[in-house]
Amino acid sequence: MISPFVQPPHPLAQEAAREVINKVHAYMRAHPESELHKQGKMFGVLVYSSELPHNSSYQYIAAFSAQLDGSYYHDGFIPPVYDMPHPPVGNTKEESRRLQRLLFANYSFINGKGESKSLLDIFSAEKPIIPADEWFTRNREKYNRNSENLPPAGTGECCAPKLLQYALTHNLQPFALAEFWIGAATETEIRHEGVFYTPCSGKCVPILRHMLQGLEIAPTQQALHTESLCRQIETIYEDDWLLVVNKPAGLLSVPGKKAELSVAEYLSQCRKTTIQATHRLDQDTSGLLVLAKHQEIYKSLQSYFQRRDILKRYEAVVRPAHNQQLIAQEGIISLPLLPNPYDRPRQMVDREHGKTAITRYIIREQRVDGSIFLDFYPRTGRTHQLRVHAAHPEGLNAPIIGDRLYGTSDVRMYLHAAEINFLHPISKEEMHFCIPSGF
Repeated sequence: MISPFVQPPHPLAQEAAREVINKVHAYMRAHPESELHKQGKMFGVLVYSSELPHNSSYQYIAAFSAQLDGSYYHDGFIPPVYDMPHPPVGNTKEESRRLQRLLFANYSFINGKGESKSLLDIFSAEKPIIPADEWFTRNREKYNRNSENLPPAGTGECCAPKLLQYALTHNLQPFALAEFWIGAATETEIRHEGVFYTPCSGKCVPILRHMLQGLEIAPTQQALHTESLCRQIETIYEDDWLLVVNKPAGLLSVPGKKAELSVAEYLSQCRKTTIQATHRLDQDTSGLLVLAKHQEIYKSLQSYFQRRDILKRYEAVVRPAHNQQLIAQEGIISLPLLPNPYDRPRQMVDREHGKTAITRYIIREQRVDGSIFLDFYPRTGRTHQLRVHAAHPEGLNAPIIGDRLYGTSDVRMYLHAAEINFLHPISKEEMHFCIPSGF
């Protein structure tokens, strides 16, 4: 089976998805009152192999998350994992949690080894998820230590585990999976019609980690690819205190949860000393990265970034949604951002709980293919700030080309840290570096 986390999905899964999209669009035309016109929904397909005597053919099953227009059952889509007679509703908070526990105990998922686990068992070793409305109002460490670790509401009815459960319990050999959005966009998250997305980290990943055990997953070339990218790191400046490099797209800036080598780790190995990145660039972003050779330099440069004493310019290529044109040649985007507790590392716009995020942009070229080349000047440094501000309908409504989280996959994400200005923490000399993207 091809990993469900690989993007873009296998061509056979994409072909199956197009068939489902056409079918759902026909349903929407026949049902103008459908919820999909106001709020879209995630759909999914799983391509499986039916090995018949002297023949092998591919077919697929389809699913939608949770309910569609008040029902779990629609022709052409697989049934729910667990058919609950009534949704759990309690008169008190404790009663509601008791009913939720009972519900999650009845959701059981099988894996490739034939082992079944309930949602309660699957999530027992996971860190508790802090709801968005409590993210900035509670002590997160205390929350993680003391909170009962129930799965998030709605867990178990997302497309990926739903499809895989059906396949494994009906002796279908899973081959490739794809999830995609159909219908209107949401107000907080960035979901685009017909775009493919990987399974959400909060609800789906823990279930899939269990379900994929025992299945033969096709190997990826990521490790070899990372080594190749590390050799492409270009040193722009270096002295006894710091260095500035041009990071290739595809490399982590700092060590993360993945086993992939980061820029800081690679440079530390090459120079046989500890080198720390003083700021972060997203893995898919290329460009100028400043690293420190000494702890005091690291702290000084980090304080520069926190005080916004370092000026940065990014170059990007975006594509307006539905081929519309941007209204202004330049402007300011101010949309507060909050980590999506159910789908890390994605961010969402939240005007009540989000942190201030401000970006200035200047359009430099509108191209004949409909794409737009522009400069971003971030005034704050929130995670994925430029990517969300570009893609959100209240921002530019023009995702960065190649942004696999908020737009569509491409050969790379067309975002590049092109220019940076700061004072050297020792000499106090003004340091200025500019490496154009070539986009």
